[in-house]
Amino acid sequence: MNVPPDHGIRVPPEELRPLVAAVFEKAGVSTADAALIAQLLVLTDLRGVFSHGTRYTQSYTEMMLDGKVNPRPMLRPLNQTETTQVLDGDGGMGHFPCYHGALWAIAQAKKHGVAALTTRNHFHFGAASKYSRLALEHDLIGLAISSHRFFPKPENRVLGAGGGSPMSIAIPAGLQPPLVLDMGAYFLPYSDDLFGQFPATFFKGLGLAALFQALGGILAGIYKPEVQAPLSRWESNQGSFIVMFDIKRFMPMDEFKKEMDRYIGEARRMKPFPGQERAELPGGLEWQRQEEYSREGIPVAPDHQQSLEEIAAKLGVATPFARYAHTRFGA
Repeated sequence: MNVPPDHGIRVPPEELRPLVAAVFEKAGVSTADAALIAQLLVLTDLRGVFSHGTRYTQSYTEMMLDGKVNPRPMLRPLNQTETTQVLDGDGGMGHFPCYHGALWAIAQAKKHGVAALTTRNHFHFGAASKYSRLALEHDLIGLAISSHRFFPKPENRVLGAGGGSPMSIAIPAGLQPPLVLDMGAYFLPYSDDLFGQFPATFFKGLGLAALFQALGGILAGIYKPEVQAPLSRWESNQGSFIVMFDIKRFMPMDEFKKEMDRYIGEARRMKPFPGQERAELPGGLEWQRQEEYSREGIPVAPDHQQSLEEIAAKLGVATPFARYAHTRFGA
């Protein structure tokens, strides 16, 4: 669970986007792709998912500079029907094929009711909800799963067979926050003591992780020889599985949203978990944080700020942080 920093500064999203875009462009990314990945990473920060937002700017761009990730990929459909697609990411960041592929699936789902695609031959795609959430403004349900290539070793415990793959499902509502689940499949760090107390937690986590690996990895084709070394010069070790569903094919949209609002509203009036201010279903906190951070600025912790300053200085990009020293909060 992502917890907002307890100290740092507040930076408006409109200041972070051009900074991140400029850094990616200096690393060799096209102007359009740099703007897109900056938009997606800042959106992730706006929702409070700091683990997968602009913190990744430094590591992503350094992999490009080191020749591990293609900064200028040319996306290519390998197989396509009216409702299915296999999209090659050409060794670049997963954000590009997954974003454009999700838009394609949305358009096709609106025509045909459902559409699905897999992506392969790319690196990390970030937070899965970036793609499932694209469905919401079109009154669709979105699903996104990803996995990375790895080979289970017999000396390791079977819990590691899933690889920690992420999954997100986004379901629209009316006046209430949308229902958006974005999670990995592991729930507790392994120890013999914890396994003895909560065996079902570990078995269920392994089951989910294995399914995510099958859909977001094996079905996506990330084990094909042509996307692995020595045939590929890039570290294109990830893939995804993305599906869009048109709700209107199952029930009237106004009826669906009315029932979603009733359910979510009733759940939010329940008693919260201990230590929490209010009861929220998945997606509720992100909805509130996006409203707050859009208005007051994204909280940027000192280590987060430092990583952005380091890569910006390395590439000769000016940063805006000095202008927001007055927004400092916490210790």
